[in-house]
Amino acid sequence: MKKVGLVMRKIQFAEAQGPRIFAERLKQIGLELGIDIVFVSPERHVSSHDWLPGYEHEKGDLVNYDIVLDQLHEQQIEHVIYTVSGFTYLNMFFKNSVLFPHSFPDPALTGYEMMKPFYQIVDKAIVQTAFLKQEMASKFGVTDVTVIPIGFNERLVEKHFDPSQVMENRVMWIGRDEENRRPDLVLEYAQLNPDKDVYMVFGGERYKESMKKYDIPDNVKLQFALTQDEVFALMNTAKVYWSCSKFDTFAMPLTEALAMGKIVVKPEHPCYGHISSTHSFSGNEKNWFELVNMAAASPRRVSLENQAYAMEQFSSQVMKQGYRDFFDGWLS
Repeated sequence: MKKVGLVMRKIQFAEAQGPRIFAERLKQIGLELGIDIVFVSPERHVSSHDWLPGYEHEKGDLVNYDIVLDQLHEQQIEHVIYTVSGFTYLNMFFKNSVLFPHSFPDPALTGYEMMKPFYQIVDKAIVQTAFLKQEMASKFGVTDVTVIPIGFNERLVEKHFDPSQVMENRVMWIGRDEENRRPDLVLEYAQLNPDKDVYMVFGGERYKESMKKYDIPDNVKLQFALTQDEVFALMNTAKVYWSCSKFDTFAMPLTEALAMGKIVVKPEHPCYGHISSTHSFSGNEKNWFELVNMAAASPRRVSLENQAYAMEQFSSQVMKQGYRDFFDGWLS
């Protein structure tokens, strides 16, 4: 069986968030295609406090190259997918290396200036949206770019989709306690709209501690490190899914929300251009609260149009076909 190394940070493999979900989905697709996706990560990292000067993740990655290279050589791996820019220098050691970015040097993101030098030496990439493909070409001159979305799990949609369980006043948000994700806005919205039942879902247990700095309104319920099964079950009960992040490379929960027939409120930033269906509404800090309330007041409980769009654009079958085509060329 052909081996492909998937290099991610230790914390990305540990948390119940996008990178880990992507890794497990890619491994399953690999098995179906006869390819062994081998997880590789440093056993140490500089700090979990990636927002402190001197502790940025990319700097931490640089001191971990020896560990990553040892693992790749031990496994006799020649093809590598790496998900963070700090490991861009792998293409000095492996001619068959490709970047699949979970972050991107955009001014909306913390540390984007520090990421930019790493992107100067990227020569091949897989990205999740046409927007990112355009950005890779215009900002960094990288033209060997394949677009493959991170597909959602259709079986979970079939298992949990039940319009009769939708709560008319329930709003759901998924994110992290990071400035870029704007959890403060969700708390402010809840404070101003006590009639709404607001669920905030965080990808890791570590946010239990960080969220203690906020005054949490009585109508907000915090959830941490839910499984995918739990996320879909909870999402089914919400009428509105709201994202207020500044930037996303893909926005996996938004595609899952579409697949579950949620009415979606999202940022107007062009990186969300792929979230474009009948009942997905773009806004900003000036009108988000009103948009969320309008969505909650809609006479429809679910959007079958959003669901159909998601099935066509982002299903796991779309992801599987994308990687089948990519691997056919890359591994031959």
